[in-house]
Amino acid sequence: MAARERPSERNAERLSERNAVLLFSKPPVPGLVKTRLTKERGGNLTPEQAAEFFRCSFLDVADLVMAVLEELDEANRIEQEDDASVPVRSYDFYVSTTPASSVALFEEVFKSDGGWDGLAHPVRYLVDKGASFNEHFDDAFRQLFDCGYDNVVAIGGDMPTLPREHIIDAFMWLEYLAAQDPSRAALVLAPCQQSGVSLVAQTRHTPIDSAGVYYNLDGLPALDAYTAKLRETSVPAAYLSPVSDVDGDSDLAHAISCLNAIAEATRFQPGLFLARRTLEWIDRSGLRASAPPNEEHDPRWEIDV
Repeated sequence: MAARERPSERNAERLSERNAVLLFSKPPVPGLVKTRLTKERGGNLTPEQAAEFFRCSFLDVADLVMAVLEELDEANRIEQEDDASVPVRSYDFYVSTTPASSVALFEEVFKSDGGWDGLAHPVRYLVDKGASFNEHFDDAFRQLFDCGYDNVVAIGGDMPTLPREHIIDAFMWLEYLAAQDPSRAALVLAPCQQSGVSLVAQTRHTPIDSAGVYYNLDGLPALDAYTAKLRETSVPAAYLSPVSDVDGDSDLAHAISCLNAIAEATRFQPGLFLARRTLEWIDRSGLRASAPPNEEHDPRWEIDV
């Protein structure tokens, strides 16, 4: 859906709409994040390198969010100038983490990076709680909805190739789908490369939680678990194209190739977001993507004769 496409049916009684982007994350501490990239878990990085990669990726994703929210602010301003019935849409940025001591670690990450003070959308924090990842994830949504937010888009910090359009389109689809549903329920999903999910967005009226979705003991992928819940509830849903996160070595190799391609394309393709911190870290680390020689030759000469 285009960035400024709106449902034809206006909800005149809604004078304002509160939206939030939720960056769900652990702090970039060695041994705590991206452990599957480390040598101890079969990868090629030290715990310190894995944490530094995640720090760069997290800050790049946060940078992307800030740019997108400014773009959404401007789009809403233009809409209101053209149509007085358009609600005032506000957008906030939250980092959700646990335990409470992790907030200070994130504050230090932003402080050491510089340039995050005085922004139109300051970084806000939540401390999510629960007995499992599913409960922590749902608790973060619940806290935001309890604070009066109407729509929440949740992403992770390990997606340096996340397109800016995904966040914009997630909000647009939530609005569009909610306008078609009497209960104003809506869910937007973007998968990752292994049948998981890289983006989850929903309205405050969506009767779907994450129980049994993540780390499912029956082996059901997260995307399939959400799909089953959609079938059970008939909640209107939208699907965005897959976005790769980075968990293992093959994911990192894929990200390296993509970031190098994006860097080249930004010279000619306006609007692309380049995760510059992550790419600079890759260059400093001397990492390169590689593939084994392909000996499965396609004998074209046998076809062409």
